[in-house]
Amino acid sequence: MKLLVSISFIIASLGFSFGQQNRVALNGVVAQIGDNVVLQSDIEAQVLQAQQAGLTISPDFRCTVLEGIMYQNLLINQAKLDSLEVTDQQVDAEMENRIRAIEAQIGSREKMEQFYGKTISQIKEEFREVIRQRMLADEMERTITENITITPREVKEFFESLPADSIPFINSQTMFQQIVLYPDITKSDKLRARTELEDILKQAREGKNFGTLARLYSDDRGSASKGGEISARRGMMVAPFEAAVFSLKEGEISEVFESEYGYHIVKLISRKGDNYVCAHVLKIPTYTSEELEKAALRLDTCYRLLKANEITWEDAVKRFSNDEATMQNKGIISNPYTGEQKWDAADLSEIDQQIYLLTDRLSVGQITEPNLYEDMMTRKEGVRILRLAQRTEPHKANIKEDYPLIQKAAESVKHQKMIDDWMKSKIQQAYVRVNDEYKDCQFKYDWLIK
Repeated sequence: MKLLVSISFIIASLGFSFGQQNRVALNGVVAQIGDNVVLQSDIEAQVLQAQQAGLTISPDFRCTVLEGIMYQNLLINQAKLDSLEVTDQQVDAEMENRIRAIEAQIGSREKMEQFYGKTISQIKEEFREVIRQRMLADEMERTITENITITPREVKEFFESLPADSIPFINSQTMFQQIVLYPDITKSDKLRARTELEDILKQAREGKNFGTLARLYSDDRGSASKGGEISARRGMMVAPFEAAVFSLKEGEISEVFESEYGYHIVKLISRKGDNYVCAHVLKIPTYTSEELEKAALRLDTCYRLLKANEITWEDAVKRFSNDEATMQNKGIISNPYTGEQKWDAADLSEIDQQIYLLTDRLSVGQITEPNLYEDMMTRKEGVRILRLAQRTEPHKANIKEDYPLIQKAAESVKHQKMIDDWMKSKIQQAYVRVNDEYKDCQFKYDWLIK
């Protein structure tokens, strides 16, 4: 299952990076599932992309690619029969997430456009339907398995059924909690940001290049290096931003307006239907050094109360923290990539090195002194106290210490069985044709047997 999914994902993910300038000319139908056909060029394009990604191409790789595409097509056929839908907004959001991930690998959107030979708008347009089909298949798979449940008894039976040599070795893992206090943003802070942006707007209307102003002054790190340029579709941006964009004619610049991120001005570059390209300058209100000092003094009080055992950790979180991501969860810090509360050392060093440096010598239950802190996702700056909540030693997995991990593995096996049963049933009902050159493939599912 993992392999089938990963092969079909190549189109939607690596396809952005390697592009269509190397499009394979081979064509001809090699398989058909219901109304959907699989072309030889579909298979060869994925093989080419895999080669350029550095993957080893085994003799049966094309068979694996073909089955991945057939698997996705069967899901899509059923999704259409069941009237499942994926909205334009969902497609655009997923498109943007993937572009950002590839942009991070390449270095910038300009480099991505140069490498691909197309603008971001053209890339999005080319891959929109590919992404939609992939998401529709995912939604069908989710529908098939949405009622899956697993009991503690099933988890225990699954673990006891594992051969001794297949029980994984678990690296040392840690769990952390935090109390974060962000300084208050005052009315004067907001006024200062707005005034700065009004001055930038004045310069733009006097003829200064908007892109240059964005590069010099915008607080939006993602777009500032590109002259503030953003390519988007209706529904992707926050409401005040889109209201401004769709009120403009091409070449016009908006008045200063406020969103949850700060103050903006936006210039409409082009618009076609719900798709648009614009440039913007963002000014985020920042706190003063006096407000930061107030936050530091307040957390210093918190630290002294905790060290004197005059307040519990849970009460301190409720009383002092204003971090929305952790203040309702006893301050527990979740890994933003996995969602897990326990951190592997490799993930920790990659995501938040400060945590490792500050807690490496702590014993479980100990806390750090207040330290300056910048949230990696929002880039908000504040003051933070960390607590080492748990640390496990490297060990062979066991059901007492690693129940969530074993539960997830048991759920995965049950999930796979449900998919397998569904596939066997649907293949028997579907029209399936595979050309002779692929009939010797060792498929996972019985596509050729009726």
